[in-house]
Amino acid sequence: MKNDDVIFNYFKLICDEKDDIKCVALGNDWITAMENNILSMEKSLNEVDKLKYSEDINNNKQYLENLKIKSASEWREYATQCMVEIVDNKKNA
Repeated sequence: MKNDDVIFNYFKLICDEKDDIKCVALGNDWITAMENNILSMEKSLNEVDKLKYSEDINNNKQYLENLKIKSASEWREYATQCMVEIVDNKKNA
C-alpha cells in the first residue's frame, strides 16, 4: 500500500468517526505522528542543514501546534480537504 493511501485512509477515519471525542483523539494522534516525524528528520540533519531548514522546521511545528485546538467538525473539514488534495495529486501525477 502506498504512503498516500495510508494517509488518505487515516483521514477517512477522522471524517467517518461519529463520536466527536474519538474524532479529536484521531486528529491529535495524527499531530503526534507528524511531530515524531519532524523530530526524527531533525535528528538526522547535520548542523548546516539544521540551520538551513530551521525556519521550515519551526513553521511546521507551529502549524501542528495550531491544529491542536481544532474541534471535531474542524478536524473533519481538515481531513476532507487533505483527502481532496491527495486525490488531486494522484490525478496530476
